[in-house]
Amino acid sequence: MTVLKTNRLVLRNWKEEDFPAFAKLNSDPRVMVYLAKYTKEESDNLAIRNKEKIDKEGWGRWAVSLRDSEEFIGTIGIYPLDHETYPLPFTPTVAVGWRIAFEHWGKGYATEGAKAVLDYGFKVLQLEEIVAFCHHEHVASMHVMEKLGMHRNPKDDFDADPFFKKLSVGRQVLYRITKKEWENRSNNP
Repeated sequence: MTVLKTNRLVLRNWKEEDFPAFAKLNSDPRVMVYLAKYTKEESDNLAIRNKEKIDKEGWGRWAVSLRDSEEFIGTIGIYPLDHETYPLPFTPTVAVGWRIAFEHWGKGYATEGAKAVLDYGFKVLQLEEIVAFCHHEHVASMHVMEKLGMHRNPKDDFDADPFFKKLSVGRQVLYRITKKEWENRSNNP
């Protein structure tokens, strides 16, 4: 099992103690403004699936805690999108995503953790490209994607309604970054 550490964060596998805070995050209307809210049972099931994937493959959507206090603050990770489930022009692919508790917004945690995840995806998993997407009005997430060096072509934007039940609804913007772009960015910060 892979654990990723940054200056302020630990991305690790899930513990049962994370479930209540994750359920609170998944039902917070400020966090889920562009997503369907989860019930406690749905949130717990998602955490269990995330844990099982990490147990099996060593990577996925990690639980995120603060390094100094060990407080659970959300999830950051990468996950595959297959073409059978998501028949979109850019699938199959691997996406990076994050969901951070509202009280921890604006501190750069999503960007910091996503950098570690992208680094892992390109250097360890040897992925050629990683994508990210969000609702077209979710300016904060788009800002994170841009800070990661990801880029958008408006022709790639898509409607999520038929595909992403709990993930998102409405018009989505798609951002991408290739392994080569990440390496060039890492060599020239």
